[in-house]
Amino acid sequence: MVAPSATQITAVKNGFAYFTENGHLDPRAIELVYLGQLKRLGDQGFSYFVNPSGYMGRSASYELGIAQITNTRCFFSDPLIDHPAYVHGNAVWKPDALAEYVKWYGKVPAPRVRGNERLLHKMWESLMVPGSIVAAGAIVEHVGTNEVLLVRTHKWGGRYSIVGGRVRRNERLSETLLREVEEETGLVGAIGHHIATFDQIADTRYYRPGVQHIFVDNVVTVEERRVRLNEEAEEFVWLPSSEALKELDLEPNARHTLETYNKLKSQLAKAEGLDQRR
Repeated sequence: MVAPSATQITAVKNGFAYFTENGHLDPRAIELVYLGQLKRLGDQGFSYFVNPSGYMGRSASYELGIAQITNTRCFFSDPLIDHPAYVHGNAVWKPDALAEYVKWYGKVPAPRVRGNERLLHKMWESLMVPGSIVAAGAIVEHVGTNEVLLVRTHKWGGRYSIVGGRVRRNERLSETLLREVEEETGLVGAIGHHIATFDQIADTRYYRPGVQHIFVDNVVTVEERRVRLNEEAEEFVWLPSSEALKELDLEPNARHTLETYNKLKSQLAKAEGLDQRR
């Protein structure tokens, strides 16, 4: 999605470029339109600033501030030379190069932080990231073997975890769950039992520490075992849940969910046994 949708500039007045769709608006309304577009794009959108020779004008500076404080990813055509805003090392792209990257990888470039700027980046992240993130997690269960899928990921310091991800704006938990499973593994599944809902705030070596994560975890059953990992994980393994708890270096939230899943399986098995004896 591109915002604004129009590409033809009809006039330039007092530092504002007027597109065909907003030529009748005053500058205040144009800024409100910009904020509305940021909200509509949600956390999958980004702002691209054209700042020739590094210059950032007053209105663009205002928009940059709004974009950063709302946790919108920002990219620039040239390095900033007249502005004190924090810009990570992978934020400057020419339009064609950025468009080609997004087309090829299906996402925008991730931040790249130089060694001498890690403290600065950490300060910036502590201000920009949201206070709470809702994430949907999946115990992916193969219906033929009852084995579950665990993935080893850099996000949890190389430990194993379950498949899942954050809920996007205007997206239901069930939609997030099935989307994340398909994006991260290539598997298409069906949602089963709810396992657990809990939150985590303490630093557990996650790649964005200090943020409250609210986890809503469910079983997702799949009929295939052929996994095609995306860039979020390095390895995967299919194991019975009891073996995974004994053998794998699991991040603590995944361990909690897997233990709860084991208890749920035991309870369901007992209930099924009682039904069969009646």
